[in-house]
Amino acid sequence: MNVNVKPEAAKRTSPRLAIADCDIHPVRSSPNAFDPWLSARWRDHLKTFGSPRRLAMQVGPAFPKGQPDAARRDALPPEGGRAGSSFSFMQAQHLDPNNVIFGVLNPLQSGQGVANPELCAALCAATNEWQVAEWTSKDSRLKASVVVPYESADVSAAEIRKWAGHKDFVQVLVLSRTGEPLGNRRYWPIYQAAAEAGLPVAVHAFGYGGGPITSTGWPSHYIEEMAGHAQSCQAGLASIVIEGVFERFPKLKIVMVEAGFAWAPAFAWRLDKTWKALRAETPHLKRPPSEYLREHVWWTTQPMEEPEPRSHVLDTIGWMGWDRLLFATDYPHWDFDDPSLAMPLPISEEQRRLFFRENALAVYGVKA
Repeated sequence: MNVNVKPEAAKRTSPRLAIADCDIHPVRSSPNAFDPWLSARWRDHLKTFGSPRRLAMQVGPAFPKGQPDAARRDALPPEGGRAGSSFSFMQAQHLDPNNVIFGVLNPLQSGQGVANPELCAALCAATNEWQVAEWTSKDSRLKASVVVPYESADVSAAEIRKWAGHKDFVQVLVLSRTGEPLGNRRYWPIYQAAAEAGLPVAVHAFGYGGGPITSTGWPSHYIEEMAGHAQSCQAGLASIVIEGVFERFPKLKIVMVEAGFAWAPAFAWRLDKTWKALRAETPHLKRPPSEYLREHVWWTTQPMEEPEPRSHVLDTIGWMGWDRLLFATDYPHWDFDDPSLAMPLPISEEQRRLFFRENALAVYGVKA
């Protein structure tokens, strides 16, 4: 949101309403920020060979952003560096003025998706150490995600168990564009370890699975990629449900991050209709897909769809349930959702508390 918020707009949500932000993106202050937690082998490897990803391009994103790192123009720290790299500036620009009492860190430039599986694992492990050293140990409001090399499920499970029970970690982070659909059994060790640890698995839009975001090749424009995040998340979520992940791990929680949520009702209706006709193919499913979604899946609110009339978004939330949504800003990205503007519709105070704070605290088992 590259605009100045008008004073009258800020009154829509009380500045004293404490909020939970379930999608904050910290960034390394320098390319060498992970070095304290990388062995000499990997430091030398990175200098010599870099970190090629599971993607056709050697370097750079498939669709370069108009803004560096897809960041807000005002999010560059005054002391220099990349948006999201300054702990003190994040406090001053976001955590303090927006009264964030609970914020979940989702590092997107961690090494997930690096083609070399051993290097990927080393970078993910370093990311987790870095989150504690540079972020969560400095501010109790911030909580970390266990970043895992999800294409190596056994290694991921070990990393989850390493951090299980640590007060600063509240979820496991995977990305939506995986090598195979997320319900594939190769990923089940991740779900097992997360369920045993009582940690939700967050599926964040984006990532590098080795193929294009569409099923028919590479799109032409950045806008297609942005709109297409929902496609990859729908495919992954359908796979998780249909493969029987929730039947196998009944305590597992999934949080869908940064892919919208208004598509959820139609997605569930379509799954239910098809399942009724083809349920003989999946005897391991004991209930309609929509019931698994309602029981096991939560959704972050950024980006929030804005239909016309805008009241239709309340119909969508009503179908999903007010306890299913977790407020998120996507700080410091350009499509940041300002909490003073995120829900300008008439809702009850109870719904507002659930929306902005209580749902997140309940899902993550946190007392604030």
